[in-house]
Amino acid sequence: MTLDTFTSVISISVVGLIIFGIAFLLIVKISPFSVKKEIEEDQNTSLGILIGSIFISLAIIISAAIS
Repeated sequence: MTLDTFTSVISISVVGLIIFGIAFLLIVKISPFSVKKEIEEDQNTSLGILIGSIFISLAIIISAAIS
C-alpha cells in the first residue's frame, strides 16, 4: 500500500465520519423530542432502528460516491 493510497483512504474516512456527525446533529435538532431520552431511558427500539437505517443509507450513498 502506497502512501498516496493510505492518505486517500484516511481522508475519505474522515469526510464520511463528518457527514455522519452532521446527519446525527440534524436528527437531534429536527426531532421534537429528546433523542437521548427516548433511546436510553424509554428504550424506544423503533427510534434506534430508524436512526440506524439513516446511517446505513448514508453509508451506501458515500460508498457509491467513492466508487
